[in-house]
Amino acid sequence: MSAILPFRDINVHASPTHYAFSSPSSPSAPTLVVDRPSGDIRLNDGKLLGGQRVSSIQGILGIISLRLDKYIVVITKAQPMGRLKGHMIYRVINTEFLPLRERQIRDPDEDTYLGLVKELLKNGPMYFSYSFDLTNTFQRQAQTDLSAPLWKRADDRFFWNRFISSDLINFREGNAARRQGPQPGIDPYILPVMFGMMRITNTSVKGTPLTFILITRRSRHRAGTRYFSRGVDEQGHVSNFNETEQTVILNDNQSSGMTTFAGDGGFQNGKPVGGKETQVMSYVQTRGSVPVYWTEVNTLKYTPSLQIRGVESAVHAAKLHFDEQIRLYGDNYLVNLVNQKGREKRVKEAYEQMVKLLVSAPSEDTEADRRTREKFHIVEPGSDRHEMDRLHYVYFDFHNETKGLKWYRAQLLLDELHDALQAQGYFRGVDMPDGRLDVQNRQTSVVRTNCMDCLDRTNVVQSMLGRFALSRQLVDMGVIPPGTQAQDDAAFEHLFRNVWADNADVVSRSYSGTGALKTDFTRTGNRTRAGMLQDLSNSCTRYVRNNFADGPRQDGFDLFLGAYVPDPSGLGSAHQFADTRPIFVQAVPYVLAACLFFVFTSLFTRRLPDATIWPLRVFMLLCLLVAVWCGRFMWTHGTLYVNWPKLNTPPWAIEAYQDALERVSRDPVLGPLVQQHGRGRSDAKLGYMEEGKKRIE
Repeated sequence: MSAILPFRDINVHASPTHYAFSSPSSPSAPTLVVDRPSGDIRLNDGKLLGGQRVSSIQGILGIISLRLDKYIVVITKAQPMGRLKGHMIYRVINTEFLPLRERQIRDPDEDTYLGLVKELLKNGPMYFSYSFDLTNTFQRQAQTDLSAPLWKRADDRFFWNRFISSDLINFREGNAARRQGPQPGIDPYILPVMFGMMRITNTSVKGTPLTFILITRRSRHRAGTRYFSRGVDEQGHVSNFNETEQTVILNDNQSSGMTTFAGDGGFQNGKPVGGKETQVMSYVQTRGSVPVYWTEVNTLKYTPSLQIRGVESAVHAAKLHFDEQIRLYGDNYLVNLVNQKGREKRVKEAYEQMVKLLVSAPSEDTEADRRTREKFHIVEPGSDRHEMDRLHYVYFDFHNETKGLKWYRAQLLLDELHDALQAQGYFRGVDMPDGRLDVQNRQTSVVRTNCMDCLDRTNVVQSMLGRFALSRQLVDMGVIPPGTQAQDDAAFEHLFRNVWADNADVVSRSYSGTGALKTDFTRTGNRTRAGMLQDLSNSCTRYVRNNFADGPRQDGFDLFLGAYVPDPSGLGSAHQFADTRPIFVQAVPYVLAACLFFVFTSLFTRRLPDATIWPLRVFMLLCLLVAVWCGRFMWTHGTLYVNWPKLNTPPWAIEAYQDALERVSRDPVLGPLVQQHGRGRSDAKLGYMEEGKKRIE
């Protein structure tokens, strides 16, 4: 039975009463109809014409419900990124929101909601395929039912538009209230999309042509920005969890898995075209935040204050997390790269304590050298009686071992993991005529790497592990002789380094807002001073974005992924995005800017020869003193000026904000100003008036 695949071409007929979606290449397929303004979904046999506007789209992302209206989110432009085993992969470039209602009034919150989601879709790297499951590794794909619809095969963690596709999926599964059964006719309209990084490159190693692919899939669970999403949640989801799959395909005829124009699927008489079997070899790694309850509270200082709740309270959540990891990947080698000194030490100790609580009879081993008292710290279970005994903790003091631009010493970690890497293997499959993969080898474990952010240090180590696995694969397949490595081919090594550096930048940009640090080492194999200057620039940009721009980005993630659902009741009364800080607190940055402007203008503006100078100097000195006071006030009460998320404001952020406001209100001079100009009742009255107006409409 052939798989039900999403439509490649969809026409939209828009009218005042409905939106009708149909595929011109499948005239016998039912038409998907979304009624306006109710949002009811139905299938219509045959075409439903008569729309006022007809347009062509690349696919349907889903239906998102905001405060005033529902919107159908459609892909209007997609960019081809290359073929993967003959399947074309696309990146989402442009989207459009089709409202179900013709709004006669403007609601500021609704416009803000729309802006947040549109900004996420504009900047988020999202990929899809009409015929290939991007959300699953090749090893998982080998175990799935290829006759199932593409969306049903998708890995729930990486099905990024799963929430906004829920209306379509619920209709597909049937509505008991309306006595509707399953509606398989809607399957071709559900298109799973992956968020992450994708590179497909046709290249060669030592004269042997191959396809090199790197895919990083970002989990939709606990997704967010750097300082507003840390650690683990009660469901066992960790922040910034990414699965990276490095794949090499040999003898890729670019039609495998799809029928050619002759309809032979790339095979003739059960044998591959060209006489050589298509070999698929992949290696999978993961990264994710340290699975304890911890956070960093922004205070406008470069290093936020670190908070860690009791490790024992997070044992259940960590167990849920590792239960899933072991079920999906087998044994987990937990490589921890955080510092053993300073502020990161507490995170290191919390992680080690968590592992000791999870495994049976933990045994520890510490190796030191001249650089650090803990070059390696190993925690192994004393038995294999329980599922958690498949966790193997390896700490490596990355910063101390590589300081002084001696980055080659990161190879020490590979030497420590050598036996585990040899035992875990990699996935290898051979293409079959029916599109399946005949499994030759399986990867039996995974290396789960983390640092504080799971970005910069993590990507350096993951690229080294990827190079190790790649050399092993090519030796096993006879592409390179034993005793040699893939990096001996200079042209391929240049490609490999740059692809992994691009991966670092993509993962970092979606989490921290800038490209990754240390990518000069990933790209060139050396730590350079130019790279250090670039890191300085990225660090400064991160500071600004993480303090003043990440709140709206976090709100965009929460809206799109369903972590926050707008409440349609009480329209106009919430004012969620209004600045409710006291007027005095809001005014301080503007006073600071005005004083600095006057000071610089006075210093660099020419004066008339007969002008009286001393009044100007007195006023300039007064402005300078006011500017210093304003700067000190903002620095002392920094949490009042962080751009916090407005939709799901973290409890620790609310506490930090309230503590800062309480300190200001107790000040004998500033307290009366804060209390006098605090907002509250006036906004509430305006809200009720606006709500009444909207109800009348």
